Amino acid sequence: MPDSPELLVAGSIALDTVEGASTRIEDELGGSALYFALAASLIMPVSIAAPVGVRDVQRVRDVIGARPIDISCLKVFNVETYRWRAQQHQDRNIDLGSQDSIYDLWDPTVPEGFNGWAFVGSVRPDRQVQLVDRLAGARMLAADSMISYIHSRRDEAFAVLSRSRWYFCNHEEFAALGGEEPEGFRQRWALDGLVVKMGPRGVTAYVDGKSVHVPAALGRPVVDTTGGGDAVAAGMLARWLTTGGQPGGFAEALEWGVACASLTIEGIGLRAIAKATPGQLADRVAEVRELVRRAS
Repeated sequence: MPDSPELLVAGSIALDTVEGASTRIEDELGGSALYFALAASLIMPVSIAAPVGVRDVQRVRDVIGARPIDISCLKVFNVETYRWRAQQHQDRNIDLGSQDSIYDLWDPTVPEGFNGWAFVGSVRPDRQVQLVDRLAGARMLAADSMISYIHSRRDEAFAVLSRSRWYFCNHEEFAALGGEEPEGFRQRWALDGLVVKMGPRGVTAYVDGKSVHVPAALGRPVVDTTGGGDAVAAGMLARWLTTGGQPGGFAEALEWGVACASLTIEGIGLRAIAKATPGQLADRVAEVRELVRRAS
């Protein structure tokens, strides 16, 4: 691996509205790129490629603060920031769709000749296809999607899947992609690895005929599950990259991903992960590691 490994996330910056049984979160700053970047930046520097409406640029800068997050590939448009709606039900979000016209203007820009590790988070699938094509030289290219886009733009969602080396999805998205048995699905799409997120049942990675399961950090508060999956990918990829990126390193790194997700979902939107510290993450990793030990 290079002396100074690079990590990039290309995805959304969003204003999220989440309706729960007793609360309603409206126009809360979020998006796959910000969730990933804030979690990964607890471990290593990270760059963002994403579009944002001009009225929300300062909110983005404020939430990033002093974190080692490079926003030079952020594109600002004089339109509304992407909006996403969901309904919270039994510790998970049911995707209700989005207002995504900002993607009509965004021609994704990534660093020229980028050959580090990249994660393409959930954005409109036509833009995801552009991103995975433009990041084809990355040493690691991982991606995910969300259920409404899989249903509405199926061919493009499959195109992203076919170009990725690692793919992250929850069990509902996995089923929508035609998955029945994870290892068979991984082989069919020629993935190096498949990560299936199961909320309170933890996360399982499938690699080369083997599976690694990491349980969720139960007993911790669950306030808002938005962004938990992006945090899993962020913690796993950042930790794996900083420890050398060797083939077997994903298993230990997955514990860091689950720990990042646990910190993220303890607060509304980005608030908890934006306030988290590397020390708090290390403590949460120790908790997750103990759960893995007990389950083994």
